[in-house]
Amino acid sequence: MKLPRRKFLHLAAGSAALPAISLIARAQTYPTRAVTLIVFVSAGGTPDIIARLIGQSLSQRLGQSVVIDNRPGGGGNLALQAVARAPADGYTLLLVATPHAVNATLYEKSPFTVTRDIVPVASINNDSFALLVNPSFPAKTVPEFITHAKANPGKINLASNGTGNLTHLSGELFRMMTGIEVVHVPYRGTPAAGLMAGDVHAMFDAIGSAVPHIQSGALRALGVTGTARVRVLPDIPLIGDAVPGYAVTGWLGIGVPKGTPPEIVERLNREVNAALADPPVRARMADLGSDPLPGSAVDFAKLIADETEKWGKVIRSANIKPD
Repeated sequence: MKLPRRKFLHLAAGSAALPAISLIARAQTYPTRAVTLIVFVSAGGTPDIIARLIGQSLSQRLGQSVVIDNRPGGGGNLALQAVARAPADGYTLLLVATPHAVNATLYEKSPFTVTRDIVPVASINNDSFALLVNPSFPAKTVPEFITHAKANPGKINLASNGTGNLTHLSGELFRMMTGIEVVHVPYRGTPAAGLMAGDVHAMFDAIGSAVPHIQSGALRALGVTGTARVRVLPDIPLIGDAVPGYAVTGWLGIGVPKGTPPEIVERLNREVNAALADPPVRARMADLGSDPLPGSAVDFAKLIADETEKWGKVIRSANIKPD
């Protein structure tokens, strides 16, 4: 799949191209009614919590209600399609996430993609994942895990939240970069329960979900996937220390339908970045093991393009197909 990278980045860059006076004048008339933020997961999960946190702050800054509309399904595709079909007037926003970049390759025949049909507005945050094992597992470090896996090819089960999920792709990238042979076990439910019960040997999980199990001693964290240690798990080393170049982060942001006026994109970007600078917002994100990720619309476009390319290579190399 050839990604429209240049066109995508050019589209985002155009949001800053209008004269400043025009931007200010047109942005001042927006919004005049409630704004809807469509979220790709059910209520209650970390992405939903962050969406509501940002939505509340945006509501205060925009002077209009921001309504959260949960549209789970299709690995994020249902939410994306709903926004792509909406009027390009700034009143329907998408909580863009890593799965949307993954889906550009995983669902090659999808009528809508994040790179073609969504204009990036602003990134919100990024999160690391942790490589977790049952406390009875013999390896206590990432190098020990790799050594054990190489000594037992095909005998270690690596669970995930489902085929194509970032918990799966984190493991695939780890497998590719270390040369180990493991068996992927996709779960419909919660793989952490299976790991704690000893049904599987290991899994990658989001920090926000993993921390309670790590702190209680129910699971052991061998390493984290990001490029910096996680504040809530300061003693857990980076996987990249043992596997140079390995890095995985999940991220969230805001997008709007293609054709949305650039001045509205600029206004929303400004308000999202202001929200991310708010100490209570930052504190709540820290509680979730998440780091604020402020930046321009162009910065966010580059992140999406880079992640789409990165995960596209993993998906094609591992010949991953959606369930």
